[in-house]
Amino acid sequence: MTEDWLVIGKIVSPQGLKGELRVLSYSDFPERFEDAGKRWLAASEKAIPQEVMLLSGREVTGKNNLFVIRLEGVNDCDRAESLRNHLLMIPTSDRPHLEANEYMIADLVGCQVFYQPTGKLLGIVISVMSAGNDLLEVHNLERDQIELIPFVEAIAPLVDITQKRIEVIPPKGLLDHWL
Repeated sequence: MTEDWLVIGKIVSPQGLKGELRVLSYSDFPERFEDAGKRWLAASEKAIPQEVMLLSGREVTGKNNLFVIRLEGVNDCDRAESLRNHLLMIPTSDRPHLEANEYMIADLVGCQVFYQPTGKLLGIVISVMSAGNDLLEVHNLERDQIELIPFVEAIAPLVDITQKRIEVIPPKGLLDHWL
């Protein structure tokens, strides 16, 4: 199903009592959550997306990648709560052209991260945080730990979106406890 759709965000909670929704953005384009218009909503990546109208949205000040939106037909806290963990999507045909070494956050989420010198699997990208340079939030399944890895070419020299693979060469001290 996801080959025709691009996940741009995930509803994480209701906001207030009037049906507003908090959305974690997987997009580098804030207008996807701020400009009114058609979006699509799905309970999971495997579910068939349903068209919904975004009425309005705003970024939450001081919170990276978090927006509060209003969707048509969502007018109370109960309806908003029923949409928790639903995904906001757009058709892949709405995807912007990217230059070499530019990546969509949604493409990075789900990538496996490997330690390049040994090929050891370190974990899976669960999010990307903006903090000057982007940081990959990597979940190490073996240790059930989260680690932040700077997403810069010197540390992540190989990114293969097609294979969902990122290879890293972290500086001494960054991931020593995982290696």
